[in-house]
Amino acid sequence: MNQEVVRIGGFSAFWGDTPEAARQLVTRGEVHYLVGDYLAEVTMSLLARARLKDPAAGFAPDLVTALAPLLQEIASRGIKVVSNAGGMNPQGCRDALARAAEAAGVRLRIAVVEGDDLLPSVESIRALDPREMFSGAPLPARLTSINAYLGAFAIASALSAGADIVLTGRCVDSALALGPLIHEFGWADDDYDRLSAGSLAGHLIECGAQCTGGNFTDWQCVPGWDDMGFPVAECHRDGRVFITKPPGTGGLVSPATVGEQLVYEIGDPGAYLLPDVICDWTGVTLAQDGPDRVRVSGARGRAPGDQYKVCATYGDGFRAMGTLLIAGFDAGAKAQRQGEAIVARARRLALAQGHGDFTQTSVEVIGLEQCYGTRARATDPREAVLKIGVRHDRREAVELFGREFAPSATAMAQGTTGLIGGRPSATPVIRLFSFLLSKTQVAVRVRLDGEDLPCRMPAVQVAAQPTSAHPRAASPGDAAAPAPAGTAVALRRLAWARSGDKGDHANIGVIARRPEFVSLLREQLTPLAVAADFAHYLGGPVRRWEMPGLQAFNFVLQNVLGGGGMASLRYDPQGKTYAALLLDHPIVVPDGLLPLLEAPTP
Repeated sequence: MNQEVVRIGGFSAFWGDTPEAARQLVTRGEVHYLVGDYLAEVTMSLLARARLKDPAAGFAPDLVTALAPLLQEIASRGIKVVSNAGGMNPQGCRDALARAAEAAGVRLRIAVVEGDDLLPSVESIRALDPREMFSGAPLPARLTSINAYLGAFAIASALSAGADIVLTGRCVDSALALGPLIHEFGWADDDYDRLSAGSLAGHLIECGAQCTGGNFTDWQCVPGWDDMGFPVAECHRDGRVFITKPPGTGGLVSPATVGEQLVYEIGDPGAYLLPDVICDWTGVTLAQDGPDRVRVSGARGRAPGDQYKVCATYGDGFRAMGTLLIAGFDAGAKAQRQGEAIVARARRLALAQGHGDFTQTSVEVIGLEQCYGTRARATDPREAVLKIGVRHDRREAVELFGREFAPSATAMAQGTTGLIGGRPSATPVIRLFSFLLSKTQVAVRVRLDGEDLPCRMPAVQVAAQPTSAHPRAASPGDAAAPAPAGTAVALRRLAWARSGDKGDHANIGVIARRPEFVSLLREQLTPLAVAADFAHYLGGPVRRWEMPGLQAFNFVLQNVLGGGGMASLRYDPQGKTYAALLLDHPIVVPDGLLPLLEAPTP
């Protein structure tokens, strides 16, 4: 419609990301659009609680903080902004940003997309008896939030009506970029391959610097951490996508850094389910196209289903977590005993006061390599961090634990210090409940300048089969082939990897550094092998999918995060360390391939 090439900059990966990213992209990125993602799954419940206390709250104020100093330049450059910072109160976010624009002396038309908040319809939804996507459990009795993951066409409608800024509540992260592309290029509802390519562009830039060298396996190769470049997706009308970053910034854009982001937080890569398209990314390829510039091609798509994914959250008691440092001889052993003693003392007192036992406890000693389970090597560190977490239905029992945590510094292990911020406090446990809901039950609305606008929505399709287009996905029972004769080396010598979370599940994407290594990974890095590495955490099966275009494998580990998010007592409730842990897995390399370990990666 308007342009043949659109440059989109991703300036926020989460609520709390640096406001300097927006400034960098506005002043140095030569972008047409800024997109900002602020909403993790649990964030919605936090925003819902904030709005209950203050009707004017319920959105991510960081958006206003980041954009307010830049609004004059955004307006003068004609840059448009799309963000889900509206959270539980898109209109409140719109009003706050409008006040900032007025103070800056600029006129910006700000639209809001609403309809994702389904809490007012909870009883009619309950009558449909929705079931949790993974466990089959019924809808909890009391919910703090219910939000449908909306798509990109409403965003496109707002832009087509003349909006300079579009604020949404909950939508799929990639829609923030796909909406502008639908608007600019006039892509049709059934142009599935291009919708998939646009969604992939959004997926690659939605986590900020994670695709420009952040969290990269080969961290030592990434320059300029103090001024990391944020990603720019250069998108073409025909579906071609190039990932780059502002010139002169730190970071690294390569097939490996972009590839790690591609495999981040996905499930079946042949059936990545979105409201507007089902994406097949198994054949996606990445190629260097100049310094800090990567060409992305091969995305395919097919018709979406007739349901939205909906995430509800609910309260499930209270929790508290605290950490201490123990230094000196026998630090690990002393920390372990101290943690067990604190929990035992708090349990005894809670029972004596009639509160009942804790519903969950966690003692982790950082320094003993307990994250590695049976593969731990450290046995006698001279410093260790003790982390203890407890959960209980009653706040009083959790507060009792908090009171008994600090006195351990004088009553137990020598060398204890580091109680920062006072005693651990009780906070609500928020759990996630995901289910599917017919699109006909969700009324999507677009408002601009106080008026409701026509909202372009694709025709509801017959429910698509949510299975991979790739012919084979490894099952949990697939056994490893007999290891060849050769030398065992750490997986990181053969591959890059990235991990992330979805509720209580985690994924680990593993990308072979060379095509010669793919068969070794296929034969030795099986679901059973990965399950064995995480047996100390794992509560469900492990599945593996192959991504031939990327020379990659994606593993999904179910029920592995101790509840995930705010429901977990783990030090790592989001699986952020899991890729690094797996990269120590031994792979036997035949002697004939050993020279390739030292050769430059192609």
